[in-house]
Amino acid sequence: MRDVSEGSTPAEAEAVVWDVIVVGAGPAGCAAARAAARLDRRVLLLEKAELPRYKTCGGGIIGLSREALPEDFDLPLLDRVSAVTFTYRGRLGRTRRSRQPLFGLVNRAEFDERLAESAQKAGAVLRTGASVARVEQHGASVPDRRSVAVVLADGETLLARAVVGADGSASRIAHHVGVELEQVDLGLEAEIPVPPQVAADWRGRVQIDWGPLPGSYGWVFPKGDTLTVGVIAARGEGAATKRYLADFIDGLGLAGFEPSVSSGHLTRCRTHHSPLSRGRVLVCGDAAGLLEPWTREGISYALRSGRVAGEWAVRVAEAPDAVDARRQALNYAFAIKAGLGVEMAVGRALLAAFSRRPALFHTALTGLRPAWVVFTKLTRGTTTLASIVRSHPLAHRALSMVAPAK
Repeated sequence: MRDVSEGSTPAEAEAVVWDVIVVGAGPAGCAAARAAARLDRRVLLLEKAELPRYKTCGGGIIGLSREALPEDFDLPLLDRVSAVTFTYRGRLGRTRRSRQPLFGLVNRAEFDERLAESAQKAGAVLRTGASVARVEQHGASVPDRRSVAVVLADGETLLARAVVGADGSASRIAHHVGVELEQVDLGLEAEIPVPPQVAADWRGRVQIDWGPLPGSYGWVFPKGDTLTVGVIAARGEGAATKRYLADFIDGLGLAGFEPSVSSGHLTRCRTHHSPLSRGRVLVCGDAAGLLEPWTREGISYALRSGRVAGEWAVRVAEAPDAVDARRQALNYAFAIKAGLGVEMAVGRALLAAFSRRPALFHTALTGLRPAWVVFTKLTRGTTTLASIVRSHPLAHRALSMVAPAK
């Protein structure tokens, strides 16, 4: 897919000084482009791949993700989950069921393509096959102090009043901004086609396995005639993580089925003080290291931070000088830290607690109704981790006991 703009040629589009250029057409980038375009600004959305493209991701759409989507968005759900089987290192399994759906499952290629279409519908211009080499805010490529130069891999230069980096966890824009990371995890995943009778057994049900490595877990997500099976653990344990995935698949009785795709991906989580902007350049989503540290859930963080980034990028674009641009960028950072940043702090504490006592988490979720109720509320999006800890003193105390402050 390649769409430069309605009724214009690539050369004409490239001559424009855009209000906002967004790099990356994943959930964060599409949300940012849509938010900025809805404010009647000239927005260019760049994507290095051709859409649709494969993305290593479980594809779970929790309630917070649904709420962040446009009202008219046609969510391409492949399944609705109302049951969860919890296991501890492949054993001690128990299935818990809900009367209402907990979350939905999507194929990321189709999901991201529809998000890009939504951004275009709002007025953003999509350009695929455009790999960004770097951004420049000073030098010969920048005609004035209100401009940012986006230099593509082929040497072409595009100009904007503001740039949003949403180019994933290996972001070039994040490098420019100076994003600092404190947690990097390796996720491994296999897309396994299965016969109809196997697919039927998994319909409406997922499995979550608390793994053998500190902070690790695995998942099985059904998507029609394919099961997405994956595991995640801290980077640095690559061989052990591969063994975990192989043993997990074997224990599920799926070793005899040939995966259609086997892939790996690094997730990166920012430090609390990591910058979110530099000059007229903002970062959001995976590029900013924004994701839930315990579950490594990133889609809701991408959609929510992308929308905020797009709105504040417009203010940055309108800033008459560097001082005001910095003020607007700092306001963006404050908005992210006051919302998603608080949730991430709780997630860090939960990861520390889970790494220390995974069996306790398994026992709670499989045997204690209050823990299961909290899980259902989190997945449906009726509450957040931060809200639970703030509003329930016992939850805060219990978390402090199992994950003492460093």
